[in-house]
Amino acid sequence: MGLTIGVDIGGTKIAAGVVDEEGAIRATCQVPTPPTPEGVVDAIADAVRTVSVDHEVEAVGIGAAGYVDDKRATVLFAPNINWRHEALKDKVEQRVGLPVVVENDANAAAWGEYRFGAGQGHDDVICITLGTGLGGGVIIGNKLRRGRFGVAGEFGHIRVVPDGLLCGCGSQGCWEQYASGRALVRYARQRAAAAPENATVLLGLGDGTPDGIEGKHVSQAARSGDPVAIDSFRELARWAGSGLADLASLFDPSAFIVGGGVSDEGDLVLDPIRKSFRRWLVGGQWRPHAQVLAAQLGGKAGLVGAADLARQG
Repeated sequence: MGLTIGVDIGGTKIAAGVVDEEGAIRATCQVPTPPTPEGVVDAIADAVRTVSVDHEVEAVGIGAAGYVDDKRATVLFAPNINWRHEALKDKVEQRVGLPVVVENDANAAAWGEYRFGAGQGHDDVICITLGTGLGGGVIIGNKLRRGRFGVAGEFGHIRVVPDGLLCGCGSQGCWEQYASGRALVRYARQRAAAAPENATVLLGLGDGTPDGIEGKHVSQAARSGDPVAIDSFRELARWAGSGLADLASLFDPSAFIVGGGVSDEGDLVLDPIRKSFRRWLVGGQWRPHAQVLAAQLGGKAGLVGAADLARQG
């Protein structure tokens, strides 16, 4: 199969791109994410038609945040779009006249990194995305492992603290409450409130109050050497690394790939993640260690991965 289209559904925008067999994006377009579930379906179809005008494409892959069934056709549950058992494959196929594959967005990003990014050369890879929440994907034996019902790899909702912080999923103590962009901001606000003298740069980037701190401020302040910002990254990394150690006990991959917006800070966050991973890896003194790698495709991973999964059929 030649050219395919990948679609990445975000909270504010829907991106579509024509992707070739080497993972190169030939054409792209973006449209705003509509507020209604049916409007999102129409917007996906419009984006597919727009981006394919000058290309002969053979299939469409869609990355959606939520639970996708084992037939890669129906979004069982997507909290941000309010989809419940949404027959997305059928609806988009009817509008665009092309075969459609629907995939969880973190799975699509993991596949993109495995095929064309940091995972090249590895047969067994676990990917995590440290964004607003925490997502993941499992590739073992060169295959994307989705589980019997299609919803494997929801690492963000592994409970790491019994009766811990309330999560948006309704549970408590989920991993993403401690290792995510939201967690980073919470750490920074708490620490800035407790020791404002150590957060002068950080507080100065916002409105001067702890509540005014945003994720971009934490990153910028950390690069400037702000102690609270740096310590906030270390706290997030401590939780992220210990979680990877648990996943190593489950899957024993040769590499972990860390993506998402938080990972854009590079070694500022990856080095302490690696340190925490080594600290908590059971039997780490005696066993081989998986590599902990930075994702390479950035925001393109989901789009490229979805397109390639459509190519795989």
